[in-house]
Amino acid sequence: MGPFSLIEMLDLPFLYEDNHLLAVNKPAGLLAQADLSGDLDVLTVAKQLIKERDGKPGNVFLGLVHRLDRPVSGVMALAKTSKAASRLSAQFREREPEKRYLAVVSGSPDPQRAELRHFLRKDRAARKTVVVGSEREGKQALLRYEVIDRRGDRSLVRVLLITGLPHQIRAQLAAAGHPIVGDRKYGSAEPLARGKVALHAESLTLRHPVRPETVELTAGAPAHWPW
Repeated sequence: MGPFSLIEMLDLPFLYEDNHLLAVNKPAGLLAQADLSGDLDVLTVAKQLIKERDGKPGNVFLGLVHRLDRPVSGVMALAKTSKAASRLSAQFREREPEKRYLAVVSGSPDPQRAELRHFLRKDRAARKTVVVGSEREGKQALLRYEVIDRRGDRSLVRVLLITGLPHQIRAQLAAAGHPIVGDRKYGSAEPLARGKVALHAESLTLRHPVRPETVELTAGAPAHWPW
């Protein structure tokens, strides 16, 4: 069995690809970037898939320009050239891309549409993001949500992410009293498949790094989606 047998078996759909930009539909449970765990990650898998598909003898360049949390699924953009990496990274630093998510949450958020503002701080010891009282203690986090369906004691919510801090959607919805289904770290009592939460990056709209055009990247909810 070769060293990339697991990669070959892993499903990492390519949503869009040209010479400068690659977009994938990241499965929940897959790391965005390698860490000390040694577990598979989007960058490693995508590089190997391109290398094998194109028969490249050398290394494949892919640049990470933004991240999704490990238990979150959905659209991730990667840069295929250093020029694209620089330009896309600048867009994300300036919060230019439009990022929309779907979440299944506990309860029924009221009102149906609202803007959530909190101050967040990363608690490194607990490996989570916590809500704090002021800007002196953390960074301002902003999102807008809309309830688009309700079933029993769960709601389907669409989120427009404005700021994009670590674990922001998970922490803010939990702080509002509606944790994401399966997100035990942020207070969900409802189970979901191991390593997954009901949060999905549904769409990402950004400027193409080279051409004068806007690219809208979309991905349908995954098979484990509890809706």
